[in-house]
Amino acid sequence: MTVEKIYRGLTEGLRDIYEPREADNIADWVFETISGLKRLERSANKEKQLSEDVIRKLNNALERLLKHEPVQYILGESWFYKRKFIVNKHVLIPRPETEELVEAIKNEELRMKNEELKLIDIGTGSGCIAISIKKELPEAEVTAIDISAEALKVATTNAEDLKAEVIFKQRDFLNEDDWKELPEYDIIVSNPPYIPSAEKDTLSRNVAEHEPHLALFVANDDPFIFYKKIAAFSIEHLKNGGSIYVEVHEDYAKNVMEIFLNSDLKKVTIVKDIYGKERIVKAVK
Repeated sequence: MTVEKIYRGLTEGLRDIYEPREADNIADWVFETISGLKRLERSANKEKQLSEDVIRKLNNALERLLKHEPVQYILGESWFYKRKFIVNKHVLIPRPETEELVEAIKNEELRMKNEELKLIDIGTGSGCIAISIKKELPEAEVTAIDISAEALKVATTNAEDLKAEVIFKQRDFLNEDDWKELPEYDIIVSNPPYIPSAEKDTLSRNVAEHEPHLALFVANDDPFIFYKKIAAFSIEHLKNGGSIYVEVHEDYAKNVMEIFLNSDLKKVTIVKDIYGKERIVKAVK
């Protein structure tokens, strides 16, 4: 089959479940990654015959996409803060709005010029936050923890591929006994689970059916459990003058702010993301 015929079949299939622009973007990404042909090359080689192996892989990708599996898992990659990260079903797919956590920390620390910065990323997943901060602030000592051994394997591979020296530790952050060997930090950063289980049905199928529930959902009766634990952790593990940066549910930023204020954290502020949603809460000890 030719480049043109296979590509057309890919886009037409995807338009059954995606808006035309999104379908075309996904088709471009999948086709380029699997065939090795970029958009201009594809246009210039419409009648080129593709190998049976490439056709098989493209058809397999389309079949999985039509089951609402995220394209990032199918291709095994996702871009975050200018870098390509390996992802699979054991880690959340990095989101553009989460890049703003990295940007905020980078800008603050460049202003403060704290060359001995010690930072911990709680619930690191793919390692995208911790690794990006280490790449932007190479003098910092960055530790990243996660309860999932499978997620830590992905994060470790990403750190090795991107040549970032990050300290990874398997810890159940909700178990305070797991805090004992952790030192004090200048910065605590986290994009923890924060979606109440009751909201599962409101999410798109590619998220609810494929991304790890351990990293997405919290119990309906205590949706702020991770923020409460982060506030408690800061009592003995955040240096005076240190900062907390957390991503939050867009509807509950003020609730998280109250948790931090009630824990004697100061200068608690809400930051809107690129879409104008209240997605980041910062606090200073």
